[in-house]
Amino acid sequence: MVDVPSRNRYEISVDGVRAGLTRYLDRGEQRVFVHTEIGDDFAGRGLGSELISGALRRTRAAGMRIAAVCPFVTRYLDNHHDFEDIRDPVTPDVLAAVRSE
Repeated sequence: MVDVPSRNRYEISVDGVRAGLTRYLDRGEQRVFVHTEIGDDFAGRGLGSELISGALRRTRAAGMRIAAVCPFVTRYLDNHHDFEDIRDPVTPDVLAAVRSE
């Protein structure tokens, strides 16, 4: 998994082929996860969870908080409570920032 800050996303690859990504929007010290996708050819391998786990760990290491607009990230956070200490609610201002992106 690699961060591609110029494109505001983390990407995961398999054998040199991009298998998926999760897009984010940085708002000060908060990283808002807005969209995640895994290619059909790579579905069912747990790559989405691996991608999100790595992205959230790196976000924490950067000293940032997390807000999840993306349903996949929301489900991951609901099932993995390791990030509750840095999870923020999705507020109207978060949604407005995502819409204006």
